Amino acid sequence: MQQVYVVGMQDAGHALTQQFLAWIDEAPRSYAEAEAWRRSCPHLSIWEDAIADGLIHFENSSGMKESRILLTPCGRKRLNGN
Repeated sequence: MQQVYVVGMQDAGHALTQQFLAWIDEAPRSYAEAEAWRRSCPHLSIWEDAIADGLIHFENSSGMKESRILLTPCGRKRLNGN
């Protein structure tokens, strides 16, 4: 039973990562907008995992809150299912 639970959580995490990447890709997003992902579900680390896995990066502006979040080439490949 434990193994089924872990696989289910991995599938959910993958689906949310795909959703997060698609959301970033569909329109310019600021750090402040994307931070809502981190606050809305603190038990899932979609935001942190995307950074750690090199799927997104920040294009700095005058301050972090105004910085844009963009997909990296690796993030684009993941979004496209490659």
